[in-house]
Amino acid sequence: MPRPAAWRLSPDSYPKREEIQTRYQDLDPNGHLNNVAFAALFETVRVRMNHTIGDAQRGKDFRAVVARNEINYLAEGSFPAPVEIAIGIGKIGNRSWEMLAAMFQNGVAIATCDTVIVMTAPAGEPLPDAMREGLKALRVREG
Repeated sequence: MPRPAAWRLSPDSYPKREEIQTRYQDLDPNGHLNNVAFAALFETVRVRMNHTIGDAQRGKDFRAVVARNEINYLAEGSFPAPVEIAIGIGKIGNRSWEMLAAMFQNGVAIATCDTVIVMTAPAGEPLPDAMREGLKALRVREG
């Protein structure tokens, strides 16, 4: 797998950043953050960002699911140093959106995560206009 584009490895490319404390239980037998910990850390920030878009923008009958989640591991992570996760919106489709994130520890990019979220309800309708505008406001800055 080729290394991610340079812009993906800069926290300045993303509109939101959050620091999360690593935990001893996140370690594998080799003493570094295991792959489940990476996935959970990315998930925490992704869910928080989706909440910032807000229920009012989505509507009460809105439902969405993760359709794809891909993590690219770039370097080992460790405990007890916290990680910083930078996140933003990539492509926006008719009924889906892409969330792009990068994880940093001690200033070094240690992973990227690309997630596609697909709207499942209301069936047959496009993303609500207010939600689409909320997503656009959180776009990553490529290049």
